[in-house]
Amino acid sequence: MSDFEFLVLSLRADAEMQLGVLSQGEEKHEANLPLARKLIDTLAMLQQKTKGNLSFEEQRLLDNTVTELRFRYLQTYEDQHKKAAETGSNG
Repeated sequence: MSDFEFLVLSLRADAEMQLGVLSQGEEKHEANLPLARKLIDTLAMLQQKTKGNLSFEEQRLLDNTVTELRFRYLQTYEDQHKKAAETGSNG
């Protein structure tokens, strides 16, 4: 694994943890959308700044990571707003 791939996978794991997708041990991590967004934006910036300078595999890893994380972010965002709306209407 190259240093670049390690960097992308590390940022991805951090973002997934902030989205509540990954858990540490038995404990489910609560989603932190602002921090998750910052990590996703960092990966997107990396994607833009390295365009044309990566191997095919590195580019594919970065592109897939950004796309997946954006999708998961939207899912988490919608889930949180749905729960808030349900709690607000029941409270």
